[in-house]
Amino acid sequence: MRATGHIAAGIGIALGLALLAGAAFAQTAPTRDDIVGKLNHFEETPEVDFPALKQQVMERAKARIKNDPGPVNRPPIAPDLAKLPAFNAQIQFDADTPIIQPESYQTVGRIADALVHASLLPYTFLIVGHVESNSKTREANAILSQRRADAIRDVLVNTFKISTKRLQPIGLGEEQFLDRAKPTSPVNGQLQILTFAKVPEEAPAHPATAPAPAAKKPAKKH
Repeated sequence: MRATGHIAAGIGIALGLALLAGAAFAQTAPTRDDIVGKLNHFEETPEVDFPALKQQVMERAKARIKNDPGPVNRPPIAPDLAKLPAFNAQIQFDADTPIIQPESYQTVGRIADALVHASLLPYTFLIVGHVESNSKTREANAILSQRRADAIRDVLVNTFKISTKRLQPIGLGEEQFLDRAKPTSPVNGQLQILTFAKVPEEAPAHPATAPAPAAKKPAKKH
């Protein structure tokens, strides 16, 4: 009986710890208003060529530069992005994959809720993937960060029906740390949502030109 009591007490403690862990996570999950507050201060669109930037990220990640200053002193590859309104999201992925872990679904849903808020509907957004410095190559990390940014874009589009025209995923790998002083910090693995530009206005459709009236035939003389 005493052993059974100890087992029951152990199960109760385990369940209690699980509930506390869940409560702690719920308390740290961002609200829609938290995200809107971070993103609704747009001022100016930086000049960024995304196909060129993706190529630069991969080229720099692949290059074995003899005089590479190292992670702490490595200059950011797209410094203008740091000037944009940003929400940094702690999205958990399966190790070395773009698979989103279930405990992060709520955060992705809150991001979707924010993007359809009235104050953010006029804007387009960047989904920026980062990776902390680790034992893997910079090239592998650049690829992984892009795949993770793509995965978040896909969920926002396919599950939450956010227009794909409003989202631009870009992976920066180790080429733009969020905390350059601590390259291995988990902070550098956060995913960013950046307010990038206003949604382009569609040109009004021109009405079809009405056909010219047919010329009247002259009346026949009798």
